[in-house]
Amino acid sequence: MQTSPKYQLLEAKAKIEWYCAYQERCDFEVRKKLHDWHMPYDHIDILISDLIVNNFLNEERFACAFVSGKFRIKKWGRIKIKQHLKQKRISDYSINKGMEEIDEDEYLEALNSLIESKSRLTKFKNKWDRRAKLTRYLASKGYESYLIGEALGEV
Repeated sequence: MQTSPKYQLLEAKAKIEWYCAYQERCDFEVRKKLHDWHMPYDHIDILISDLIVNNFLNEERFACAFVSGKFRIKKWGRIKIKQHLKQKRISDYSINKGMEEIDEDEYLEALNSLIESKSRLTKFKNKWDRRAKLTRYLASKGYESYLIGEALGEV
């Protein structure tokens, strides 16, 4: 049984434009929202193409905003950011463009600040326990293992 759409085409267009204007969105998120509204597939395609033409939807711009926000606010590493972008079905080209937003010095500084803050908040039995806990924590944040090893070797 086919359920009727929540909104008519023009009403859905206005609402989805607001949805995209409020915050950067990707194609996947918009399609999911329209699908949740029970819009027919041909209407979804029409709305998506209209959003792209009117610059409400831009994959490259979304990737840059996503990378910038997740790195600067949540202090995520490159690995975790890439995984989340791939889950949102962002192209490799856009992912690479977004990754250019991360400055290498800023990245290493964020890594070291995470080590310092985690070290202050966590009790360690010995130096091996410390290294293991910090390695797991930084890996869960998405930092590369060779950078974690270098940073923990210096500290």
